[in-house]
Amino acid sequence: MPTVGVKRDELFAAIGQVFTDEQFDHLCFEFGIELDEITSERQMKEKEQGAKAASGADDSVIYKIDVPANRYDLLCVEGIARALRVFMKKELPPVFRVVAPKTTQQVITVKKNQGLETMRPYVVSCILRDVTFTEERYASFIDLQDKLHQNICRRRTLVAIGTHDFDTIEGPFTYEGQAPESIRFVPLSLTREFNARELLDQYRTNPDFKHLKPYTDIIYDFPTYPIIYDKNRTVLSLPPIINSEHSKIKLSTKNVFIECTATDITKANVVLNTMIAMFSQYCAAPFTVEPVQVVYEADGHKELTPNMSNREVVTKVKDIQSMLFGTKEPIDLDVERICELCVKMQLEATYLKESHSIKVQVPPTRSDILHPVDVMEDVGIAYGYDNIPMTHPPTLTIGRAQPINKLGDALRDEISRAGYIELLTHGLCSHDENFKFLNQKDDGKSAVVLANPATIEFEVVRTTMIPGVLKTVLNNKSMSLKDGLKLFEISDVVLLDDASDVGAKNVRRLCALYTGQTDGFEVIHGLVDRVMQLVGIGCSLESHHDKDLFYTVVPSQNPTFFPGRCADIVLTRNGDKIKLGSFGVLHPVVLEHYELLYPCSVVEMDVEPLV
Repeated sequence: MPTVGVKRDELFAAIGQVFTDEQFDHLCFEFGIELDEITSERQMKEKEQGAKAASGADDSVIYKIDVPANRYDLLCVEGIARALRVFMKKELPPVFRVVAPKTTQQVITVKKNQGLETMRPYVVSCILRDVTFTEERYASFIDLQDKLHQNICRRRTLVAIGTHDFDTIEGPFTYEGQAPESIRFVPLSLTREFNARELLDQYRTNPDFKHLKPYTDIIYDFPTYPIIYDKNRTVLSLPPIINSEHSKIKLSTKNVFIECTATDITKANVVLNTMIAMFSQYCAAPFTVEPVQVVYEADGHKELTPNMSNREVVTKVKDIQSMLFGTKEPIDLDVERICELCVKMQLEATYLKESHSIKVQVPPTRSDILHPVDVMEDVGIAYGYDNIPMTHPPTLTIGRAQPINKLGDALRDEISRAGYIELLTHGLCSHDENFKFLNQKDDGKSAVVLANPATIEFEVVRTTMIPGVLKTVLNNKSMSLKDGLKLFEISDVVLLDDASDVGAKNVRRLCALYTGQTDGFEVIHGLVDRVMQLVGIGCSLESHHDKDLFYTVVPSQNPTFFPGRCADIVLTRNGDKIKLGSFGVLHPVVLEHYELLYPCSVVEMDVEPLV
């Protein structure tokens, strides 16, 4: 779930009501979002960079709110405040209007035979007129673009947003593909002119632009680069990399030109509609937007964007009632009540008597509503899950812990007594974290890859728990390492398995880390010996070990670990050898990838063979 940080006082002002922390936490719960953390800029800097760096930072209270990954309308303070106002019945959902364009020059022509078809073939656009920016609104405007880029835009690979001061440019506009050496302009926040290839090389090599470096790979190797010009051949943007300094948005900007180039037209429309829905409220005529016509030279067809019309979804009343109450009689959930609850979730609803159904008008802000079951879920949220009566299950069973879970719990107790702090990290991670950052190559036969990840941070199901442990250290740099830091986790990884019905299997593992002034290899080695002692398996070096069941520490080579400082844990049972896992000192390249300053030793081993 994405986390949105908003200033408490700014949010309360937008909602029009002041809450205590407990009251707001309860309101978030009722609405289906979560108040994850209450902090401040100073506290965040102190946690990440130390007390010295936090000196003089703002002490304003910041609420960090977890929102559903597909609720793009909740990624900024404007969207959260509006949704909560409607939920609290303080106002009705807004009605968005596409008004007639002021000039006939509001046109973007997509040129043909210039390589756009294979790079970024689509563009959508609009104009917000007479916008009034304040410092807070401007900051939110920029922050929403960043959050959309990280989420639905998939780090700009699917959609890239460009925003411009419309008064500094002149239509009609052209979207073209040009040789990088022929594209020259002054990029945003810089003062001199670059050609496109020179600019991308600058972003790839200069550490001051490391935030832009990942995006350069999207177009770097293409023979032509996408570029948007105005009537006078003034560059607006080099998507998906950077806008032009000439047309940058300022606090004094009144008319905003928004263009979104994309490889996915559906997501482009969602992104554009989200930007409009959140910031058209600051127009002189609130919730209005002027369209831009997009002309595709390749086939001659024309599109007027944006499309801010509602969609219709029909849901049967009996399905809504049965979802909340099963076969029991509904409590205070008649047709009229269902329509009221839909409005609380920004869905206009009417009753269709003939089919005993609810017809819902889905606004452009609710791209997450795709199916009648989504409407049913929103009705459940608005009704309040706490208001649904508890019922006893119709069957009676006797349960007990699985042996693997009992062993896991016992190991957690013992490892904690050894001074290790237990972690619970995400089961999803980025592809780079799972492979590249650990000096490993993806053979394509081990990791479950998500087809449509919500963000770049959650691309694969982890095949190793090491990234989660290392990210924990990265995000807790303020902790003292004077006496060393010991962390552990016992959880599952997921591996592809053709023999499984679902094509993958869960594997229970133990992962532990030591970091401090020294690498602590002997500390992790000691933990391995202690774990094997606890499960009653002797070491091959012991003179009286069981000849049919013992373990051996075998020197090995693994690119994740420092050469010569790595070993495998091999279990021998009745002559059969099983590799449980490996431990060793992490390679300096791995430490650099995770921005860790101190040496680390790590063990990761399977637990299931020990049951």
